[in-house]
Amino acid sequence: MPTTAPSPKLSTVFEQGGTPLSDATASDSALRRFLHGLPGVDAVGLEARAASLGTRSIKTTAKAYAIDLAISMIDLTTLEGADTPGKVRALAAKAVHPDPTDRTTPRTAAVCVYPDMAATAVAALAGSGVKVASVATAFPAGRAALDVKLADVRDAVAAGADEIDMVIDRGAFLSGRYLKVYEEILAVKAQCARPDGADARLKVIFETGELSTYDNIRRASWLGMLAGADFIKTSTGKVSTNATPANTLLMLEAVRDFRAQTGVQIGVKPAGGIRTSKDAIKFLVLVNETAGEDWLDNHWFRFGASSLLNDLLMQRQKLSTGRYSGPDYVTVD
Repeated sequence: MPTTAPSPKLSTVFEQGGTPLSDATASDSALRRFLHGLPGVDAVGLEARAASLGTRSIKTTAKAYAIDLAISMIDLTTLEGADTPGKVRALAAKAVHPDPTDRTTPRTAAVCVYPDMAATAVAALAGSGVKVASVATAFPAGRAALDVKLADVRDAVAAGADEIDMVIDRGAFLSGRYLKVYEEILAVKAQCARPDGADARLKVIFETGELSTYDNIRRASWLGMLAGADFIKTSTGKVSTNATPANTLLMLEAVRDFRAQTGVQIGVKPAGGIRTSKDAIKFLVLVNETAGEDWLDNHWFRFGASSLLNDLLMQRQKLSTGRYSGPDYVTVD
């Protein structure tokens, strides 16, 4: 079985570009050599494969299964300045019973909120099995001093958040200061620890739309995994380019290769821009065909979304009743 909780200090002897993985983070220059020694990405081939997998058709029974699976993988999200405790409680209720008229509808994986709303979400979801995820580290831009970012994480964990979604310092990454990004992830990971051992899982957000190249996305994926990420996540949903089939495919290849070399399994979370059942099913096909069935579980794959759930519910109702109920029959987030 794969390891479920990566250690920040991997002792594997896997070598990339002649550098043992255990030595790759010894210095800024060693980390740079390692990351730039990763194979370059064939952009044309990557996009062609993502497009090809997106054309796969599935049977009605498989579609019903895929819709339920996608619902169970959603991090139902509200990250607005106008968020209120009442809105968070309403979102929590929807996460537990997405379709009140059909109690066979799966629960979502988590509710994702800002740190100051984490305690409200924890109270609303107590005993439900739905996780509470909290963004942190000066989300979404990440422009704050490290001590401020770590305090952000501590507040969310102290409030009971099960998962932390952090943003990397894209400025540091794009200027080649990889060790700074690595050490910041390590520091955040340390703040996810709890005395009872029920540590919050860490999702590391790259903001792929700002990384410019597929090579950078591959490097960021490996950097996050080396630093102990439990999940690697495409984006904040706050920029123009968020999750795409191509960038998600690239990250799925990274987690697949990382587990093959280290035995450590890492989750993937595409976020932003995934709004329809058709979109979600395309991503599930990517998961199955790239990383494999082991990732077809909400412990290892999530959708960061707010509006996606409504379309999944409408499609689910259509499959069960033969009628398309329309958006007035689902709650507005």
